[in-house]
Amino acid sequence: MKILYVTTISNTINAFLVPHIKMLIEQGHEVDIACNINKDIDSELLDFGCKVYNVPFHRSPFQKGNLIAMSMINKLVALGKYEMIHLHTPIASFFTRLACRKKKNLKILYTAHGFHFYKGAPIKNWIIYYPIELLASKWTDGIIVINDEDCLAAKKLRLRRKNAVFKTSGVGLDLDKYSIPSFEEKSKLRKEYDYKMNRFILFYAAELNDNKNQELLINAVYLLKEKYPDLLLLLAGEGPLRDKLEQKILDLGLSDNVTLLGYRNDISQLLKISDIAVASSKREGLPVNIMEAMATGLPLIATDCRGQRDLITNSRNGYIISLKDIKGFAEAIVKVRESKTLRDDFSKNNLIDVNKYSLINVMLEMNRIYEPLTEKMNVVNINITF
Repeated sequence: MKILYVTTISNTINAFLVPHIKMLIEQGHEVDIACNINKDIDSELLDFGCKVYNVPFHRSPFQKGNLIAMSMINKLVALGKYEMIHLHTPIASFFTRLACRKKKNLKILYTAHGFHFYKGAPIKNWIIYYPIELLASKWTDGIIVINDEDCLAAKKLRLRRKNAVFKTSGVGLDLDKYSIPSFEEKSKLRKEYDYKMNRFILFYAAELNDNKNQELLINAVYLLKEKYPDLLLLLAGEGPLRDKLEQKILDLGLSDNVTLLGYRNDISQLLKISDIAVASSKREGLPVNIMEAMATGLPLIATDCRGQRDLITNSRNGYIISLKDIKGFAEAIVKVRESKTLRDDFSKNNLIDVNKYSLINVMLEMNRIYEPLTEKMNVVNINITF
């Protein structure tokens, strides 16, 4: 079968979808890619024979470039004689479905990595994105979602196939890249990174933006710095709020307690030197950063938002805290810090729970979804619970 993967930007392909595309190719399918190439596509996919088409999608639905992209997709699908399109990201997904809505014998599958409309979302998100998804659903053969809230929302849409909403365990995490460190390994790494063993380290990897809400974590550390001067919050990532966060750290006198690490490609090592993984997002799909922390055996403390509450069961593998509860977040840090038994229990449960989100399990889930949509695929015959 000839399949086209479509995303708004190429970063989505590189970050999440390389194993998915490789699986299809290894099973005998021809897979090409269409997206706005903001970064070169992973060379491994090029080696596998994927053709890559630069299509000028924009993240804003109101950019004229999306109309140009829609016209290009229409011609590309016709000339390429694709039999299935697998869509990712809302803007590219809408304009592609609009362009292909009248094409016969073309199956359209859409993965929603997190609907832009959700409980507590700004009203403008509901005004813009809900009608878009409602309209486009009638041109869609199947929708894949990755959390409970989106699953309920998707089931209210009017897909052209019945019972075609599928819930998977995210994009899949390669568990071989993560492990719980021994005391000796942690000590060695702390020395290499120039952090003393008596520091109690909190870690969060996320873009520095309003949604990721790092200010909450900084405020929580401020509440604790007098009692726990050894507390250290490491924030990995770049983003538009860097200058603002730097100034806040200075204003609160937290230069020794909060460090902005910038962009990092050593997340697995930074997790190993940490004591707790924290997350302060206002919304998520199914966050990989939390899965990575689970695979490293770290206790978790996170805000109560879609996606994070799908991964964390309160008091089993971490704590879920209300979005604006700075004091509650600080108290949760203290609880985990003060109890080795709690840390050990959370760690053990995370190492168990993360297996559900492994790359192997997600690939099996995807096989089950592809099966009725592709006639030529050799699918592993295994029962999978969604």
